[in-house]
Amino acid sequence: MTYPHPPLVPRDRGNTAGWKTRDILRAVALITGFLLAVRLLWVGRELFLTAFLGALFGLAVGSGADRLTRYRVPRGVGAAVIVFGSIGLLVLLGAWIAPTLSEQGAELRQRIPEAVDRLEAWVDERPGLAGMFLGGTAVTAKRDSAARADVRRDSAAAAADTTSAQAVPTLRQRISQQLGGVTRYLFPFLSSTITVVAGLFLIIVLSMYVGADPSLYRLGFMALFPPEARPQAGIVLSRVATVLRKWLVTQLVAMLAIGIVTTIALFALRVKAALALGVIAGILEFIPTIGPILSAVPGVAMGFLDSPQKALSVGVAYLVIQQVEGHLLIPMLMKEGMDLPPALTIIAQAVMALLFGFLGLMVAVPLLAAVIVPIRLLYVEGMVPEILPATAPAEEPPKSSLTGSG
Repeated sequence: MTYPHPPLVPRDRGNTAGWKTRDILRAVALITGFLLAVRLLWVGRELFLTAFLGALFGLAVGSGADRLTRYRVPRGVGAAVIVFGSIGLLVLLGAWIAPTLSEQGAELRQRIPEAVDRLEAWVDERPGLAGMFLGGTAVTAKRDSAARADVRRDSAAAAADTTSAQAVPTLRQRISQQLGGVTRYLFPFLSSTITVVAGLFLIIVLSMYVGADPSLYRLGFMALFPPEARPQAGIVLSRVATVLRKWLVTQLVAMLAIGIVTTIALFALRVKAALALGVIAGILEFIPTIGPILSAVPGVAMGFLDSPQKALSVGVAYLVIQQVEGHLLIPMLMKEGMDLPPALTIIAQAVMALLFGFLGLMVAVPLLAAVIVPIRLLYVEGMVPEILPATAPAEEPPKSSLTGSG
């Protein structure tokens, strides 16, 4: 049995899929705009990262301003009071501990090289795995070969070998060279006092303005989305702001707690310059994962001034403090906050440090959270479609979803 063929429809050449002139021009314009935006971001990377820090602190200021509005304090006044009050407290604290901190800081600068020399001598006496790791075995071998040259060779050859052995850089010299290179790479902005002052001023001003009227900037950001997508964008933006605010407040509390506990522990272990080391530990606590490791290095080095056993005790103290902070303090403060994979956090910090230096290292974790939270909310957990009907109808999004403070 045969079936009739369907009638043949002539092909419409005008609807043939293909690239037209306006499509090519539009694609070229989009690619050019994207490349120009990336170039602009790269040229002004320090400015944009500083602005991100200002907006991040502005979230915390806005949270405090919300609480002050309960006492009929205007948001603008409350934001200014929080910012300048915090600066005043830091100045008073600095003035109180400045004499001790200055004295102990000078002692650190004087005694750390001595501690490094003792560490090198201790490593040279133990040509094992530690010596290979710190370079002590290579230095010891060259020095021993120079000492044995008096027996194997004549006096002229022995003098030449001794000269070559003395040319071998010490551990202190190698560390100084490495730190010099790292400092020039991570802290290029510290070479200009004007740059530092301008950056701090920008952070202070942005934190006040964002904290005083966050709904204004939220409304501007929401205007970038089409009307039908604004309810979802509002939910995601609110969640990101909540997570970043909670992370910043948690980090500030952890910095204070770590600084105090570390100082007390080092005083109990009779480590020299305990207050200065505690301040360093508190400041570096702002940088997760990497900061605590960096803060432990000078403390362990100062412990070597007395004995390797004390250095081991100091290292154990730093380890215990960080474990208590990571497993008790941070989870208690965060409570359903940011949960980033540790490996991804370390990779993000390394990449941001390589690309943008110390500022990139500081903003790596909150910037990663600002990217991960929307991805997890929209694609992994699929929470927005479930939250949206209970929050606002998709057909007519209420004005509150567009102008809320988030």
